[in-house]
Amino acid sequence: MAPPSAASTGVQTSIVDLGTPLAATTFVVVDLETTGTSATRSRITEIGAVRARGGEVVDEFTALVNPGTLIPANITLLTGITQSMVATAPPLEEVLPDLLALLTADPDTALVAHNAAFDTAFLKAACERLGEPWPDPPVVDTLRLARAVLDRGQVRNHRLGTLAAHLGVAATPTHRALDDARATVGVLHGLIDRLAPAGVQSLEELRAVATPASRAQRARRHLAEDLPEEPGVYVFTDARGATLYVGKSANLRRRVRSYFTAAENRQRIREMTALVEGVTPIVCTTELEASVRELRIIAERKPPYNRRSRNPERAFWVKLTTDAYPRLSVVRAVRDDGAPHLGPYASAKEAERAREALLHAFPLRQCTHAFTPVPGARPVASRTGDRLVDPCVLAQLGRCGAPCDGTETHADYSVHAASARAAMTGDPATVVTAHTARIAELSADLRYEDAATLRDRLVAFLRGARRAQRLSAIAAVAHLVASRPGGTGWETVVVRHGRLAASAVLRPGTDPAAFLASLTATAERVPAGFGPTPRATAEETELILDWLAHPTTRLVEIEGEWTCPLRGAEAHTGMTHWAHGRASAQ
Repeated sequence: MAPPSAASTGVQTSIVDLGTPLAATTFVVVDLETTGTSATRSRITEIGAVRARGGEVVDEFTALVNPGTLIPANITLLTGITQSMVATAPPLEEVLPDLLALLTADPDTALVAHNAAFDTAFLKAACERLGEPWPDPPVVDTLRLARAVLDRGQVRNHRLGTLAAHLGVAATPTHRALDDARATVGVLHGLIDRLAPAGVQSLEELRAVATPASRAQRARRHLAEDLPEEPGVYVFTDARGATLYVGKSANLRRRVRSYFTAAENRQRIREMTALVEGVTPIVCTTELEASVRELRIIAERKPPYNRRSRNPERAFWVKLTTDAYPRLSVVRAVRDDGAPHLGPYASAKEAERAREALLHAFPLRQCTHAFTPVPGARPVASRTGDRLVDPCVLAQLGRCGAPCDGTETHADYSVHAASARAAMTGDPATVVTAHTARIAELSADLRYEDAATLRDRLVAFLRGARRAQRLSAIAAVAHLVASRPGGTGWETVVVRHGRLAASAVLRPGTDPAAFLASLTATAERVPAGFGPTPRATAEETELILDWLAHPTTRLVEIEGEWTCPLRGAEAHTGMTHWAHGRASAQ
């Protein structure tokens, strides 16, 4: 079978629409040996990777991995990897970061594998278990590519060994990771050579050969033609002008064009492209501005094909109420009453876990009625309006001091409430100590499920406390200007009460003083508010915080103080990351 032409694959091969040239693409060719075929139940025993660029091998990586489980006899027979070979090998958590570093070392990196669905499934499952983020590189499957280029009249099958022999590859696959990765590199280069006469010159075109773009995608490729190659936000609209999807990119034209190629294989987005009739570009001066504008537009228009950030108002908070006898409550909004809050949380379940963590450390009341203790009343009942209420089970169990009937004085109860407030807004050590001590006891008694429940509650509390403390700190700053070097100059932002008020680039040759004066004078005026997110969503403020935390960012101006508690929840970030990894592994 002749190599498919550009026309037959729907590939646009003009210089303008080239995408990522193959010569500039870094291919990380991966092969795994495992204890079985199930990505969830089986484990990796060996990793081999070859990094190639411009047709040349740049680097190689190989490592045996201790799977922590027995290797079946049939797998040993196939691969030659025995239990004794992996007994002293490092566990996957020590090896996986090295492979992920290869996949993220270059921005134009593609992962290559023969039957890539198998290898990527194992790697994604491993990342999830170990709490590592999956870099989600574009994937090239040499098996699918070979099936598109070489029919059965040319090769008897599309196994790696058959293809390596047919294409004259020097490396021979042996069911060992590095040998098979080397053979896959040769097969990849051989297939690329076969496709060169058809005009396949980019990574996008190479992937399109194996998975052609749909007819609807190809028909709408012209929508990207007039878009600028600048950072900004793009808005897909239907025939009525209704917003379908909103995204952002450092290069509007290149990103929008990718939706109409085989590189976009998400079923939901392919469905959306069939409805698109227009694309509105919103050029932004910086990538931060683009990210913030994307969030704001999604929250305002709620496009049906965006899954995240559509409903920031549906957040949950844990609040310590301002009653005479404060209690912990899960609420949907922050009010101007000075009460401390944890969060925001995406789900009521996580908020409830954080609430339970605080109740484990502090004996606060859990009843919801208002009351005024009656001095000298009998300690078996409390008065609420005109009726007597028996002390609750929690009081009988010692988990509440029963302030409702005067058993616990208001002064004593206020100590517990003040301690809870301090843990929420400052040092969470009391909560951490109470949980870690109990988790250790439960683990010693082999009650691992109960220990895991406490761990999840502690993690939820720490994450909510950290989030609220960071958000509150920047929200208290009335005016802040920061700058960091970018591609065309110094990217400069104005932040007011946690909201992006202005963004511009100070280009070489511009008077800095005049630039700064103009930027601050024209920035959005943001009045003070209340709570951790007074004038922006939590997502927007966190984008700004991440930008400000970059090592190259420089603070230019600030009004007021921007401080976080010295021993605040952020000091326990390592614990939450560890716990997340342990939770994912179960």
